[in-house]
Amino acid sequence: MDSKLRTGAALAILAVAAPLIWAGVGAGPAKGGQSAVSARRVERGKYLVTIGGCNDCHTPFKMGSNGPEPDMARMLSGHPESMKLPPPPAPSGPWIASFAGTLTAYAGPWGISYAANLTPDKNTGTGGGVWSEEVFIKALRTGKHFGTSRPIQPPMPWNWIGKATDEDLKSIWAYLQSIPPVSNHVPDWQEPPAGSPQGAPAAPKK
Repeated sequence: MDSKLRTGAALAILAVAAPLIWAGVGAGPAKGGQSAVSARRVERGKYLVTIGGCNDCHTPFKMGSNGPEPDMARMLSGHPESMKLPPPPAPSGPWIASFAGTLTAYAGPWGISYAANLTPDKNTGTGGGVWSEEVFIKALRTGKHFGTSRPIQPPMPWNWIGKATDEDLKSIWAYLQSIPPVSNHVPDWQEPPAGSPQGAPAAPKK
């Protein structure tokens, strides 16, 4: 076969094979049997969670050699269940809010809020079947717990995160489902005392 015929045959094969090869990009298996699409979402989600400051509230802080630092052994596990808090201090002047040293509990006019356990633990986190990708996205879009119930309390910036694209929110969810589960039961939100003035300290439930 002369060179022109060989070249023509090669181009014909490439024309047939290229769409098949391209179709397989992003759809084939990745590490651990994970599809490439899922793997890309996990990687993208890790990036978004890292730069988005999720660890600033959902990962408890501890004292390190250079001062406060996130305790990555409890990454994104929320407020430690072992940390029982006394009533918050009374507000003074324009200072109307306070927070625990772990940066996982916050008191203010809205009551006392605790950073949630975002790990996929089945009993205390997001892996028990109550949460799903759909519920997660709906919660961030509406500012409602589980997407349907009470308002999500400060300092959770749901109104900003909720403006992310569907693909980015799906990526965040995919990453959160890929991290090590941590068993940690976070306390429920505590509403402020009935009839309390704006800025009054929240009262813990008895």
